[in-house]
Amino acid sequence: MSKAFTRDHDTDDDDEESALPVQLPSGVKNYITPYGYRKLSEEAEYLWKVERPELVKTITWAASNGDRSENGDYIYGKKRLREIDRRVRFLRKRMELAEVVDPAQRGVCEQIFFGATVTVCDEAGVEAVYSIVGVDEADVMHGRISWVSPLARVLLKLRVGEVAILRTPVGTSELEVMSVIYCALEESN
Repeated sequence: MSKAFTRDHDTDDDDEESALPVQLPSGVKNYITPYGYRKLSEEAEYLWKVERPELVKTITWAASNGDRSENGDYIYGKKRLREIDRRVRFLRKRMELAEVVDPAQRGVCEQIFFGATVTVCDEAGVEAVYSIVGVDEADVMHGRISWVSPLARVLLKLRVGEVAILRTPVGTSELEVMSVIYCALEESN
């Protein structure tokens, strides 16, 4: 059979849905902060305008070297090109479905909603600060939790002074809401 009629690929699944890093619950909006939307947009633009064109040049050069069946540059390049295309499709779809909510526009509010930065105190007196953000911008290491996470779900709609009861596999924790602020989120250190 001619190579023209075969498809060069490993056994990876090209199904977009299987590559989604975080699934949104069905029927909910894809809330995101302006910062998170900007980060998605920057990643898509970098992949499409910088990394992909460089990779296409490498693949073209590797293809010109002859036999492609054992050409590592060609094989890896084609695989990476599929990964980039899949990620760009995913990012564009997420941005298309995104509903940007700027927490800085909310003003003073003691109730917890999307975009709030919340300080909580546990039974041991240890304080923690969390910002409630979109699923595509969650980063637990920097205190950014997805609005669909279990912790955010118990905090949503509470007010300063109220107590959230968080049930986890290791037990139950009580978290008292100490403060709620709404401000623009930027780069974490």
